[in-house]
Amino acid sequence: MSTSIEQHRAAAPRSVRCAVITVSDTRTAETDTSGALIRERLERWGHQVIAYAIVPDEADQIGQLLNEFLERPDCDAVLLNGGTGIARRDVTYEAVAARLEKRLDGFGELFRWLSYREIGTAAMLSRAIAGVARGKVVIAMPGSTGAVRLAMDELVLPELAHLVFEARK
Repeated sequence: MSTSIEQHRAAAPRSVRCAVITVSDTRTAETDTSGALIRERLERWGHQVIAYAIVPDEADQIGQLLNEFLERPDCDAVLLNGGTGIARRDVTYEAVAARLEKRLDGFGELFRWLSYREIGTAAMLSRAIAGVARGKVVIAMPGSTGAVRLAMDELVLPELAHLVFEARK
């Protein structure tokens, strides 16, 4: 591993303050296993969940909530799950992409590659996306619990603090 990456990771915050958004027309706090998994994994890694919300698959409502979290000084990252497919109701990608100032194309590319190893060619249907908006990290992943587990364990958690460090520069 490169020395500069090691230095950046060493300088990264030990704990990241995160907001979690589940995009769904049907899930409730009791049935949102994917949102629960995100929160559990974040806390296990020593990060803080400063907010959690479920919002319907409506671009304006997703965007409004995302804007609220991006304006909060106590929020370093917003993690969304759900609404990243190609169905007519899947509008998370559009709501997130419209707000990103810098895209991390590698997140979606790596997620689909890892997903392909698990589910095959259906991985191409995912529109997982990540980037930076207003100096904060924004990551949108599919809503299935398996996809969330894959994204969190293989991509998000190993780099989240490093991403926040870089986004703050």
